[in-house]
Amino acid sequence: MRSFHCSWVSFFVAFFIWFAIAPLLPEIRDDLNLTKQEIWNSSIAGISGTILIRLILGPLCDVYGPRTLVAIVLCVASIPTACTGFVQSANGLLILRFFIGIAGGIFVMAQYWTSHLFTQEIVGTANGLAGGWGNLGAGFTQLVMGSILFPIFKEIWGGDSEMAWRTVCVVPAVIAFATGVIIYFISDDSPKGNYHELKAHGVFPKVTTASSFYMGVSNWNSWLLFIQYACCFGVELTMNSAATLYFKDEFGQSTEAAAAIASIFGWLNLFARGMGGFASDFGFYKWRMSGRLWMQTIFLIAEGGFVLVFANTTSLAG
Repeated sequence: MRSFHCSWVSFFVAFFIWFAIAPLLPEIRDDLNLTKQEIWNSSIAGISGTILIRLILGPLCDVYGPRTLVAIVLCVASIPTACTGFVQSANGLLILRFFIGIAGGIFVMAQYWTSHLFTQEIVGTANGLAGGWGNLGAGFTQLVMGSILFPIFKEIWGGDSEMAWRTVCVVPAVIAFATGVIIYFISDDSPKGNYHELKAHGVFPKVTTASSFYMGVSNWNSWLLFIQYACCFGVELTMNSAATLYFKDEFGQSTEAAAAIASIFGWLNLFARGMGGFASDFGFYKWRMSGRLWMQTIFLIAEGGFVLVFANTTSLAG
């Protein structure tokens, strides 16, 4: 169970640093005189960094196991997070968010870990709960960074909002680095032990990153899931990146209030991911693999419908 907790805790902290800058974007935009397009470009860069690192981390998990990779990614991603205060231009923000996006790669190890710890009958629920607690970090980040730490740091700097956003990201950076170090020393790659020990005793088959990557990309099911996941997680990343700006610009909220409202979307993960995992396991119990596919299809259609409703809602309460 310790490795299961490390799985969702690492993903939670990854979201904490990945989107620590999101609730601060209104302040950064105003202080650096950035356009809406430049802000969007930086958000795209943050997601692009994640896509690249996930493609690399997947095959590496099969070779080295999740524990070491989680520790490395958290510690490395904490460095650009701590450097947020040095940003002076749109290009600087874009580059910074690209490297912070490395933190999103934790998702690969988190779900890899959980999938190895539970049987196929309940792995959907286990992955849903781990992912839900992990993605909860998005809501936690919006609330803590935008509505709690930012006002505190602004008070510390005598009302200087620019100094506040330039220094507040040190907090999630320190937490992420410490978490990476702790997870390395207290967790295991699998219930049987760490991969390098299992390989040394001939218990675990030796796999190369190239063969692992080929097996993944040569399976057409991987590409179907890729498209569906792009629709699902793409919406979530867009919301996490843009919600605070949206509620501030469209409904005239302060940065603190907009961040609090935006956090609702992240907090919803705790319920939504767990429910999705349970529904997937229920479908598997009733109709085997086709049941999982039908559940995924139903939820994707529902998500698309709600996105259309959200886009056409003109009141804050709605």
